[in-house]
Amino acid sequence: MDMVNHMNYSKLFITGYDKNNEWMKEWFLKNFHKHTEIPIEVYNFDEFKAPINNAKNWFKKPFAMVNASRMAKKVCWIDLDCHIQGSIDDIFNHIEPNKLAMGVDQPWTTRRNEKWNNSGVVAFEGRPSILDEWCAEVSLNPDVGDQEVLHKIVKEGMRRMIHINDLPKKYNTLRLDIDDGTAPKEVSIMHWTGPKGKDIIRKMIND
Repeated sequence: MDMVNHMNYSKLFITGYDKNNEWMKEWFLKNFHKHTEIPIEVYNFDEFKAPINNAKNWFKKPFAMVNASRMAKKVCWIDLDCHIQGSIDDIFNHIEPNKLAMGVDQPWTTRRNEKWNNSGVVAFEGRPSILDEWCAEVSLNPDVGDQEVLHKIVKEGMRRMIHINDLPKKYNTLRLDIDDGTAPKEVSIMHWTGPKGKDIIRKMIND
């Protein structure tokens, strides 16, 4: 996808895939279009250029967000392994200026005894400064995953409070939330994380 230098949308959803997870794309988009008419841009990370020195394609996520910030006033990234099963249009109402709106990763917060936010769903307006910090750190040290890189940036002092706004859990309910009994009653986006989550998606596709 070429870089775009003018605004096309007021609100825009984005996602991305590569050859390893392309099998989920049709399933994701079918669910997406059931619940919103807001446009979506889909990035092919095998083709999308980003300075990550042969790191895994998921490190291109923050660069796709920067690219999308040139297309729309408000942007929301959603991972391809997210099952959209309810209204998502009002997710943009939870954006705060110069912050990334992200759900709390309660399973990791509990297991690691420190607050984590999950990068499977990320909404923002304009181009928050933390987005450029995230890209810079990914370029320098693409370690483990994009979520881990962002966590290192915001974990100290007040930086998480300054740069992250917590989304309601219904917009990013994790597979482990079900196991832990921390899932909300209303779920708009069910995030089927990990190999076990992908097995659940395969079953949904094949049934």
